[in-house]
Amino acid sequence: MTLGLIWTIILRFAIQDISVEGKLVMYYKMTLGLIWTIILRFAIQDISVEGKLVIYYKMTLGLIWTIILRFAIQDISVEEMTAKEGLLLWCQRKTAPYRNVNVQNFHLSWKDGLAFCALIHRHRPDLLDYSKLSKDNPVENLNLAFDVAEKHLNIPKMLDAEDLNTTAMPDERAVMTYVSSYYHTFSGAQQAETASNRICKVLKVNQENERLMDEYERLVSDLLEWIQKTTPWLENRTTDNTLSGVQDNLEEFRKYRRVVKPPRVEQKAKLETNFNTLQTKLRLSNRPAYLPSEGKMVSDIASAWKILETAEKGFEEWLLSEMLRLQRLDHLAQKFQHKADNHEEWTRGKEEMLESQDFRNCRLNEVKALKKKHEAFESDLAAHQDRVEQIAAIAQELNALDYHDLPTINNRCQQICDQWNRLGTLTQKRHFDLEEAETVLEKIDQLHLEFAKRAAPFNNWLDGAREDLVDMFIVHTMDEIQGLLDAHRQFKQTLGDADKEFQALVELTKEVENTANKNQVPGGVDNPYTALTATDLIQKWSEVKELVPQRDQVLETELLRQQSNERLRCKFAEGANVVGPWIESQMDIVAALGMGMQGTLEDQLGKLNELEQGAIQYQPHMDELEKCHQDVQEAMIFENSYTQYSMETLRVGWEQLLTSIHRNINEVENQILMRDSKGITQEQLTECRSSFNHFDKNKSGHLQPEEFKSCLVSLGFNIRNDKQGDAEFKRILSSVDPNNTGYVLFDAFLDFMTREKTDTDTAEQIIDSFRILSGDKPYITADVLRRELPPDQAEYCIQRMVPYSGSEAEPGALDYMSFSTALYGESDL
Repeated sequence: MTLGLIWTIILRFAIQDISVEGKLVMYYKMTLGLIWTIILRFAIQDISVEGKLVIYYKMTLGLIWTIILRFAIQDISVEEMTAKEGLLLWCQRKTAPYRNVNVQNFHLSWKDGLAFCALIHRHRPDLLDYSKLSKDNPVENLNLAFDVAEKHLNIPKMLDAEDLNTTAMPDERAVMTYVSSYYHTFSGAQQAETASNRICKVLKVNQENERLMDEYERLVSDLLEWIQKTTPWLENRTTDNTLSGVQDNLEEFRKYRRVVKPPRVEQKAKLETNFNTLQTKLRLSNRPAYLPSEGKMVSDIASAWKILETAEKGFEEWLLSEMLRLQRLDHLAQKFQHKADNHEEWTRGKEEMLESQDFRNCRLNEVKALKKKHEAFESDLAAHQDRVEQIAAIAQELNALDYHDLPTINNRCQQICDQWNRLGTLTQKRHFDLEEAETVLEKIDQLHLEFAKRAAPFNNWLDGAREDLVDMFIVHTMDEIQGLLDAHRQFKQTLGDADKEFQALVELTKEVENTANKNQVPGGVDNPYTALTATDLIQKWSEVKELVPQRDQVLETELLRQQSNERLRCKFAEGANVVGPWIESQMDIVAALGMGMQGTLEDQLGKLNELEQGAIQYQPHMDELEKCHQDVQEAMIFENSYTQYSMETLRVGWEQLLTSIHRNINEVENQILMRDSKGITQEQLTECRSSFNHFDKNKSGHLQPEEFKSCLVSLGFNIRNDKQGDAEFKRILSSVDPNNTGYVLFDAFLDFMTREKTDTDTAEQIIDSFRILSGDKPYITADVLRRELPPDQAEYCIQRMVPYSGSEAEPGALDYMSFSTALYGESDL
């Protein structure tokens, strides 16, 4: 048996060129001589002549095993392992799907014969039915495998079934030698396995890319839908025209800024990151660039986001201006009602008095008195003309500012104006009647007349002073409250002269009483020229003196409030003047890192991560400033001269800083991924970055087409200045700018430079792999795909391959050529 095994090895590896007829007529002696010649040549050529004469039995067997190793096993190679380990791994992979088979060695694992049957069935399922085999029939299994191998596979029967089954520990070298014959017989199937692995790798990459595309489309649709729903709300300028309603709108807007918008900002940054990562993976796997659906480009998202932020800024400005307008409207409405109340109080009974005919039955002095009294009334009426005009002016301003209760305001203003016109007409008529009666009446009490003339303007001054002392006001700055304080201080300086006038009128009233009593004038105590009495003046004067300290208190309270507002301005300015320059300095650092010339990519990534952590740690400063800004807004503070930074500019700067850090981190990570996958050295990467930055004149982070062309020429690319050169440059530009953005990013530039020097998978390689699986046929069947590929990737191919249209195709044949070209964008999938 040993000689037969050696003879088999020699036939296969040593004398392959001898004809079949020659083999059949070989004599036993010639065989032994040839065997000895081979032993001398390959096994003991270094042994001396004396050593050759004393070879023992064990040495002979060792030499035989050396020959077997040299010609049958040594050339077996699986994943760079030793021949024995590689052969064992090959057996484990081929028999893994079969039940009751567990190959762990070359002795006990083969005793039941199922491992031999599994190897045959894996490569030639038509030779035996594995499902009918049983572990309980080891000898039958072994004989079946040996007979089939000898008859159909031309593998000599080197082992004995009963001997292999009954031996406690079968000879490992004999089993290994016999199994190696199976390996060499089925070595062609190894090519199919390699082709299967290549297809699995490509399909796995393609499936992952499709998943990223679907996720990008879903996230973009969700974000755009949210923007489309939110923008109309921010562009809405309708309100119930009340201060409380606008304040509710402002609180809702603050909630939107704090709660609703931040997750969407993160979603937008994630979208840009996923898109860049997807494009990088597509370039690295030699796939065409991903072009999103219409309206879902990154530029579309940026445009929609810009519209949203514009509407957001306009909405906040409108809310603040609307609050200021409504506050002023409420103040004007209260002022209108107050002045209207005073005017109606003054006009009460005036129409009845003017229509009275009391002077018809009066004596001359009484008529004179009535005339003088009417003159005093006319003086008072003229003095009230300014108040009526003020009421009308306030009503007109309320109409111009679209006050919410205009019908009530306009109705009352119209009533006051109509009444004022009637008073003017009645006053003129009564004046004419008294002029007619004046010829009959001669005596006039000079004292009453003087009192009436002096008391009327003083009384008007008192009424005006009372109105001014209780007049409501609204101020926003220290200058405004200081102006009110100065005006009130000037008013108090006039109280001395007013007191002298008051004392003079009181003395005049006393003199009238004394004169009337002395001369016993009927009704002389009653002043016929005015309805004012000393009591009225005394009461009003007392009220003015009581209102002065009250006004002092109101102004002092408002002064304290404005001082508090001033402190809020200083507090916000102190924080803003720190946060603003910090954000600007961080933006400068990020921009410098974005140039890519500060150390290795890992150093740049580390610095960017440090900047990101720094920004996260700096977030409490922004939150504190937001709280301070909310206090400022609640205090109705709209201007701050202590700082050039507004909360809006700081928010925008903060969002730009975070977006810039995330974008640069993503770019550096993509560059690291590209460097590692392409095998680029740091020196090559630095050289590419240096060339890119040199032609990026405006430091924008990308190259215009002409700058990119100049960069290529400087790197040695031969781009001629003719039509052929222009066509070549357009081809290169389309590969680095597939979305036609009009500029070239550094990632695309680096990918182009490395792609020119490295090899990647191609459609032709995938077609060759499918051809191996199909047995050199122009088509492939679903059964072959399911047998050679994992289940999920086999179904992936079956669903996407179109039926083969050739005349020689069998039923269910699939076209793997069009499918392979579609994977690399060379046709429609």
